Amino acid sequence: MKSLQAESHSLSDPEVQLEIINSHNEKIRSLTKFEEKLQDIDLFPLKPTGIEIFQMNVGYMCNMTCKHCHVDAGPDRKEIMTKKTFGYCLDALRESDIKTVDLTGGAPEMNPHFRWFVEEVSEMGKHVIVRSNLTILTTNKFSDLPEFFKKHGVEVTCSLPFYSKSRTDRQRGKGTYDKSITALKRLNELGYGKEDTGLMLNLVYNPVGAFLPGDQEEIKQEFKKELSRTHGIEFNDLYTITNLPISRFLNFLLMSGNLEEYMEKLIEAFNPAAAMGVMCRNTISIGWDGRLFDCDFNQMLEMEVHEDSVQHIKDFDIDSLNNREILVNQHCFGCTAGAGSSCGGATA
Repeated sequence: MKSLQAESHSLSDPEVQLEIINSHNEKIRSLTKFEEKLQDIDLFPLKPTGIEIFQMNVGYMCNMTCKHCHVDAGPDRKEIMTKKTFGYCLDALRESDIKTVDLTGGAPEMNPHFRWFVEEVSEMGKHVIVRSNLTILTTNKFSDLPEFFKKHGVEVTCSLPFYSKSRTDRQRGKGTYDKSITALKRLNELGYGKEDTGLMLNLVYNPVGAFLPGDQEEIKQEFKKELSRTHGIEFNDLYTITNLPISRFLNFLLMSGNLEEYMEKLIEAFNPAAAMGVMCRNTISIGWDGRLFDCDFNQMLEMEVHEDSVQHIKDFDIDSLNNREILVNQHCFGCTAGAGSSCGGATA
């Protein structure tokens, strides 16, 4: 068995991460299993409600290296979706009535085929969501993307740790806040976040430490008030996302001695209503290499879809995927704690 000491590895191995989550010590092993919680509410095995969202991780390359990134993304990552795999995705979208395509990374904008793919999907009449870190939009190579987004009606969902400079820069690096504000102002100038334009601009908030996010609506209103007051910035919605014990955040929990306490907190906050609405029930996650996963978090842990289902996007079969059994593990408690958490924010 691989060593479970954080000092001896970078936590880049998904197998190691799962071993740590499940068997770090006696206390973790004694905790309630996620499957048991689902059994208690007659939700196991967990099944899809019908795929509505096509979420594609188009590569782990990113211009940033954020402390809590569950993807472990950064400038040196080489994993990136090829045009051939993008083509398989287009074929799958043509074969189905899935209406929403959610592009994530890394920084999805850095994929060399990104613009071409957005254009192709837009011509199909599909709705495109791009998950942006905002700072990428202030670099010379990508500074025209806001106009590109507007042209194709792209919904922009972007990460902003907080409405204050100190907290944002502490989590994502010096200068992040100022660049993010610059990008948000540019998007506002083009109509994003404004009423009656149809150009959707959403923010994503996740806690800095080992605790759950607060009430989503309250945080949204607080962000709206402060960003409007200090910068005149408007946005449509805000999504709170719970940090899952994966990759860099798992390393943080280990190094700070908070893993067991955090896992207990997630388990104690299990919400049956949130479990009913987890994103893996209406979303399929496509990895940069075309492999299929139940969600982006399972993708980072190399937990491919159930073996009885199709495994790769080139073999896409909507009926097979809609009837699959969704794979779960202890990290799934992060999506069912409190008001719940998904890429679309609180679920209950």
